[in-house]
Amino acid sequence: MRILVAEQLAAEGVEILRGAHDVDERVGLSREEYLAILPDYDALMVRSQVQVDAAMFAAGTRLVVVGRAGVGVDNVDLYAATKAGVTVVNAPTGNTIAAAEHTLALLYTLARNVAAADASVRRGEWKRAQFTGVELRGKTLGLVGFGKIGQAVAARALAMDMHVLAADPFATAEQAAHFGVELVELPELLRRADVVSLHVPKTRTTAGMIGAAELARMKPTAFVLNVARGGVVDERALADARGSTSTTTSLPRTPPCSRPRIPSSPPTSVRRPPRPRSGSPSRRRSRSSTCSTAAPPATRSTRRSSRRRRLGRSRRTSRSR
Repeated sequence: MRILVAEQLAAEGVEILRGAHDVDERVGLSREEYLAILPDYDALMVRSQVQVDAAMFAAGTRLVVVGRAGVGVDNVDLYAATKAGVTVVNAPTGNTIAAAEHTLALLYTLARNVAAADASVRRGEWKRAQFTGVELRGKTLGLVGFGKIGQAVAARALAMDMHVLAADPFATAEQAAHFGVELVELPELLRRADVVSLHVPKTRTTAGMIGAAELARMKPTAFVLNVARGGVVDERALADARGSTSTTTSLPRTPPCSRPRIPSSPPTSVRRPPRPRSGSPSRRRSRSSTCSTAAPPATRSTRRSSRRRRLGRSRRTSRSR
């Protein structure tokens, strides 16, 4: 089988394919270029940028299968694939743990004002009291969607002593109880949750499911986490609910990064290969790039106190001798 890899994939995965098939990596081509070369391939591998629509299926006269290296298939026209007789496969569990950990990273960023505190320190400030944040222990986490990622987030939140609710029309109360989670309807979840975290695919049903009306039901202090697809949250309504005065027309794929108190990141929750062994060049580079919280600049009084402590230690040492 001849396979076209149209987006960057892990080298380990490409090597597995090469072991049994003829693989061409053609990353970064224009749409017209992909349409021109598709007739020569039996399979197409994509991630999330290349749009595999009806025109692509029409051009790929030899296509048997389209592989989406990720969870969702938003960028693949399933109707056109069915009509063309092409199988579409994905990797539904490939990034489950990574997405759950990314959710917690964003949760801690909001709860402890990490992004704002980091920006403040980089400006040379030291306003520790301003960025104290809140404890998550005892707070209620509401999971909108209780699939594999939602369940992984629930397990970690329960370990943090949080109470977990879930809203999912496809989950049962018995299934939720097995994970120690209370299954409720979405309006109740929005009303009770201190943190609302979305883990649903983007479909006609879920697109814009969190809008102005849903945000109005939430607590004024609630956090909203979207580690799913951008379009499931009405970002204009979210910015308005935060009281931002800035404006943007970026919907739904571009996050409103310019707005205050809305930390954003690209979808980095992808599974990575194991780290290289200690002593390799890449390992040494990763250590050197690790960031730490900077200490406040030393003042005359702190230097004086430091000298007193050193003198006290030297006197105690001489007495013991």
